[in-house]
Amino acid sequence: MLQAFLNIFKIPELKKKLLITAILLAVYSLGRYIPTPGIDGHALSQYIEQESKRLGGTLFDIMDLFTGRAMSQMTIFAFGIMPYISSSIIMQLLCFAFPYFEKLAKEGGEHGRRMITQYTRYGTLVIGAIQALFTSFWLEGLTLQGGMHIVQNPGWGFRLVTILTLVSGTAFIMWLGEQMTEHGIGNGMSIIITASIISRIPTAIHQLIILSSSGQIAPLSLVLMGVMIFGVIIAVIMITQAQRRIPVQYAKRIVGRKVMGGQSTYLPLRVNQAGVIPIIFAQSILLFPATIAQFVPNQTIKQMIGFLQHGGFFYTVFYAALIIFFTYFYTAVTLNPRDLADNMKKYGGFIPGIRPGKPTEDFFNYILNRVTLPGAIFLSIIAIFPDFVGKWLKIPYLVASFFGGTALLIIVGVMLDTMKQIESFLLMRHYDGFMKGGRLKARIR
Repeated sequence: MLQAFLNIFKIPELKKKLLITAILLAVYSLGRYIPTPGIDGHALSQYIEQESKRLGGTLFDIMDLFTGRAMSQMTIFAFGIMPYISSSIIMQLLCFAFPYFEKLAKEGGEHGRRMITQYTRYGTLVIGAIQALFTSFWLEGLTLQGGMHIVQNPGWGFRLVTILTLVSGTAFIMWLGEQMTEHGIGNGMSIIITASIISRIPTAIHQLIILSSSGQIAPLSLVLMGVMIFGVIIAVIMITQAQRRIPVQYAKRIVGRKVMGGQSTYLPLRVNQAGVIPIIFAQSILLFPATIAQFVPNQTIKQMIGFLQHGGFFYTVFYAALIIFFTYFYTAVTLNPRDLADNMKKYGGFIPGIRPGKPTEDFFNYILNRVTLPGAIFLSIIAIFPDFVGKWLKIPYLVASFFGGTALLIIVGVMLDTMKQIESFLLMRHYDGFMKGGRLKARIR
């Protein structure tokens, strides 16, 4: 593996791509420390610290996890890439629900892809502007215990500046991600999110050192944590790579004087087809009431929403149920059995023992329903596991979040995808990949 890393620097094109990616990540990291105008950063930090102690830190830790603490410091990159992710998910749902967008995605070709990308950008700006407006209202209403205001000069002047600053920051991050995808290595948006999550690891390690030095965590617990996180990472890698391979046979066709087709191949159906999207959906829905309760002073509403407090019994049950539901829903949106059957029939392909057309569609439905179930259950377990570890070992949420959940799934998924792209460059230049004996694969039969 060490030799494979050294071989990276022998390929000029790959070395250039990695350098561009590193430079763009450095620009993103710098932007996370530029403050938004009109906000008392010291007072905001005090307020966040007070609220984190009162709420257990969960809400603000989740927000900071995907922005590299830019949200709690309210910098120009406070929203990170989350508005773009929300817009992308909405566009995928629109492509499933509305014929116009579905036609663009399936029949539009390169023009359709560019149009969908453009609509996603517009949606990002709209979502960012709405979030920035409500954020400015929230900031204006914040006061510390001593009566100090977070915003010294509230009003529409501050609100417009905040909207312009935060939306511009989001647009700039979106541009950085697109440049990284085009000129760098890997998916730019995913790498930016991963960099934000990884930037929180030193803070988590610092908290562990403080807890260990104060005697709150025993040395044996640290060893147990190391074993657990190693095992969870292996499990996430295997489920991420696991797939059910459907054998496909293509009939021979005579085109002119040539005989085309006749080869056997397979169609891979991933166990975790939905990726991390179901967890993001479920987490957003369950965090919304808690966020509203945070800003609404009505005690009755706070008590009603208290049943969905993070880590509670009802929260855990609803969280797991929503993840399973969204796993099936998102898999159905992105992988349509009817389209798979029609495309196979169009190109002369068939599954041995299954007739083309409706029987093939029914077969795909049967397989998908059963392959998706273990993936959905695994996502539910891995999403709940950090809460279990946090309560069991009595560690902060920031530390526990790296034992599973969205953070670990994103890191592992992006790392695997980036390594595959780097390995493809190495193999094309006749160098060995990261694993000489073959890639790590998991297969469901």
